[in-house]
Amino acid sequence: MADIIDLTIDGMTCAACVTRVERVLARVPGVASAEVNLATHRARVRGAGGLDRSALEAAVARAGYAAHPVTDAVAAALPARLIVAAVLTVPMLATMPFGHAAMLPGWLQLLLALPVQSWVAWPFYRASWLGLRGGYGGMDLLVVLGTSAAFLLSCYNLTLHGPLYFEAAATVITLVLLGRYLEARARQSAASAIAALGALRPTTAIVLRDGVEAEIPIALLAIDDIAVIRPGARIPADGVIIAGSGGVDESLLTGEALPVAKQPGARAIGGAINGEAQLHMRLTAVGAETTLARMVRLVEDAQLNKPEIQRLADRVSAVFVPVVVVIALLTGLGWALAGAAADVAIINAVAVLVIACPCAMGLATPTAIMVATGIAARAGILVKDAGALERAQAATVIAFDKTGTLTEGFPKLVAVAPLAARDDILRLAASLQAGSEHPLARAVLREVSIYPVASNHRAAPGRGISADIAGRAVSLGSRRMMQELGIDLAPLAEAEAHHAAAGDTMAFLCADGTLLGLLAFADTIKPNSAAAIARLHALGLRVVLLSGDNQSAAERAGATLGIADVRGGLLPEDKLTAIRALREGGAVIAMVGDGVNDAAALAAADIGFAMGSGTDVAMAAAGITLMRGDPQLVPAAIHLSRRTWRAMRRGLFWAFAYNVVGIPLAAAGMLDPMIAGGAMALSSVSVVLNSLALRWRTD
Repeated sequence: MADIIDLTIDGMTCAACVTRVERVLARVPGVASAEVNLATHRARVRGAGGLDRSALEAAVARAGYAAHPVTDAVAAALPARLIVAAVLTVPMLATMPFGHAAMLPGWLQLLLALPVQSWVAWPFYRASWLGLRGGYGGMDLLVVLGTSAAFLLSCYNLTLHGPLYFEAAATVITLVLLGRYLEARARQSAASAIAALGALRPTTAIVLRDGVEAEIPIALLAIDDIAVIRPGARIPADGVIIAGSGGVDESLLTGEALPVAKQPGARAIGGAINGEAQLHMRLTAVGAETTLARMVRLVEDAQLNKPEIQRLADRVSAVFVPVVVVIALLTGLGWALAGAAADVAIINAVAVLVIACPCAMGLATPTAIMVATGIAARAGILVKDAGALERAQAATVIAFDKTGTLTEGFPKLVAVAPLAARDDILRLAASLQAGSEHPLARAVLREVSIYPVASNHRAAPGRGISADIAGRAVSLGSRRMMQELGIDLAPLAEAEAHHAAAGDTMAFLCADGTLLGLLAFADTIKPNSAAAIARLHALGLRVVLLSGDNQSAAERAGATLGIADVRGGLLPEDKLTAIRALREGGAVIAMVGDGVNDAAALAAADIGFAMGSGTDVAMAAAGITLMRGDPQLVPAAIHLSRRTWRAMRRGLFWAFAYNVVGIPLAAAGMLDPMIAGGAMALSSVSVVLNSLALRWRTD
């Protein structure tokens, strides 16, 4: 029993099959919605609770398909039916270039074609019968009608010594099977992203239990286990380093090209590869809660969702087969009324049935999404659903939060204005703040490793701190604190004014009543932020900065980054109001943020981008999560979205074009059934290859 059940569906061949499976699943009691993906052969069924897997599988079976729990994909093997079909069909085709006199005797053609039409094509007949029994027709029905008509006409003409079409019927069946095999191989290539992510998960882990190392299956790991990661091994789950230090390769998880230095206290992601040093880490997330497992779920979710453009194709394909059957009947009738021989009328009708291919329409969009989400995942961009990709390409305005998004998100010591030796100032400041978790204290402690021990600490809440260091009374704090201590700040008036204008945070240091210097802190802009903004401008987007910082600090950041529209001093509700105002002006808004205060704006925007280095609330509200805190992933995601949208439209164009051009040609008697069969197989393969081209095209 579950609220969501994922199933693998076997036997689907076209978009009409997708529509059929979705309908039968939706009719099962307790089902709220069902989405089926032709490219992945997956179904996701949602209910209010109490979904019965066996009832779902039985409903799918009654519709003529097979449903079973999702398992790891296996490589598409060359099917025995295709091999037999090719062996029996090639002898008939081999004599065709040499004219009618060289063709095999009719009785031999019948012997060769009969196993193809019966045993090889049996799955087509079975699927067609089950479909008709359920009130629908799919691509299998078109193949069965077309090849059966050609085969039976040939049997009749064999008794009258008329023209034979055994090779046409056998060739069509062989080409359809070949097309499905090639399509399956191409789909597996398109789905390689999930396979690559799944391969990052090791099968065993080494843990310390009772002081002894033990190798256990990954499924037995528990939170707070101490894992031992040897050089070159994969990290088994998420955790915090408690011993050892060295580089860790997270490239396949975050897209970060260089190894990331890890020290005690640093977080590590399961699936990353340890470098040269042995590490000990305390596990904080295992199983389905690890970053890797959540990444796999996000990619799978995105591939199962349908964008609006695919829903249009599904509606067309739902009525496609009946329309094609009517066109084929009218074709045969038209040729007969025009005085053509019966075999000519039938063969032209067969060509109409064979050229029609609804499967290309069903594959155009999902294969593009599969490839795009795979490319994105390898680059450190996680797409929550297909709609996010569809919306991102339409964005006209992109709004950025500042702190933690375009800036590092924590203060750094940017300047020291000394009235004494700079190193002495830093050592005294570090001594005062040793052990403190305050952001400014951490900024100082990052600059100093050796400092004297302070005693008799005295905190002045909101103003600063004092302590005794080597017999001296030392204080570090705000202007107000210095004034309370009677310290003359005039010697640093010019430096203070300079940093105040820049919006920096300042702290003054004094010892025994003497002013020693000023420390200035600022949240520095990330190295790649300016390049990201320039790239967004090049993509034609208007960029807006929405910041909770004061207006002067926000404008300074905007000037540095090349952002003209800067809005500072915004509360979370102000950011939400700004997003709504931009949308009311007709813009399509993308919002980029990382904090809890950005969640409402992310949800209100047409598409939200959350920094993976930010909060879970922000990531839950966004449609796209950036696994690295690198702003350049934003233009990369929008560019990929635009490329994917173009690939989907190209795929659907060619899917429709094959039929718009092919069906009239076949009806006009200008398309041999064998050529029609080849074109039908080619249409599905070419649509999948169009999606795979996303991997190397940059348009």
